Amino acid sequence: MSGRNLKQLFLNYRTEIQTYLVKQLRDSDLAADLTQETFLRYAQQPANGAILQERAYLYRTARNLAIDHLRARQRQQTTSTPSEVLAGIAEDRPSLEDATDAKERLSLLQGIVEELPLRTRQILILIRIEGKSYAETAAMMQLSISAVQKHMNFAIRYMASRLRR
Repeated sequence: MSGRNLKQLFLNYRTEIQTYLVKQLRDSDLAADLTQETFLRYAQQPANGAILQERAYLYRTARNLAIDHLRARQRQQTTSTPSEVLAGIAEDRPSLEDATDAKERLSLLQGIVEELPLRTRQILILIRIEGKSYAETAAMMQLSISAVQKHMNFAIRYMASRLRR
């Protein structure tokens, strides 16, 4: 693009583009900066890439620059949080009381699991702890899937009845 054409384009549309940006941004200094950036982007277009509608191109570029600026401003904004609000946020870790209660329940469950017959206990551990399927467990234990289901049914019923006591 020749300097003369750019200068003429700038003289013809600068005020119009800047007024548009002031309405969009409500900041005349920023609008002036983005107006210059708009014409700079126009000037950086390759000579062989002819822009047929120069005014529309300038408006689209100005609009995109304004949107980009507003998005960047939103990302940069931070709000301070009062310490009272932060103090009210629960910690990620359990309280000492909850941790103690969880340890007691785990110990109780481990005791109940130990009471199960060996084969039933092994099946329970493979399925519930190690995440094996009934079919995988049946193959590993050389049992039918039906037998594995019966062992699991017994284990669950036994553990539920012990927990109710």
